Amino acid sequence: MLIGSFNFTLDSKNRVSIPAKFRKSLDAEGNNKFYINRGVSKCIEVYPAEQWKILMDSLTRLNSFNAENAIFKRVYLQNAAEVSLDGQSRLLLPTSLIEFAGIEKDAFILGAITKIEIWNPAIYNELVQQQAESFEQIAEKVMGNQL
Repeated sequence: MLIGSFNFTLDSKNRVSIPAKFRKSLDAEGNNKFYINRGVSKCIEVYPAEQWKILMDSLTRLNSFNAENAIFKRVYLQNAAEVSLDGQSRLLLPTSLIEFAGIEKDAFILGAITKIEIWNPAIYNELVQQQAESFEQIAEKVMGNQL
């Protein structure tokens, strides 16, 4: 399970260190393969192979003859890539994804249960601050009677 958050800095080659806490969950299958893609929000998402397969199975079931489904799949997958950690546990972030997420130098790495999100810290903080409702109100709506 990927939970918690960390602050890191991209190096001069656009690599970011992945926290040790996350590496174990990402590499559950022992193959050091991950999948990186744009988020639906303005972030980069990193998926363990097993979670990526679940997502791809869902996308495969979408009707490709439906124009919205086809456009979504094209745009969502155009910058997706299989990646692996280097010897120092860093991920090389593609320039196209860095530009999409607006990441300059600092990176906020967030565990989102089944994936990692990599954010420009300022964009993430702005997103959180701009919520019209309080966290308590959102929690009540989202969790309702779940607990």
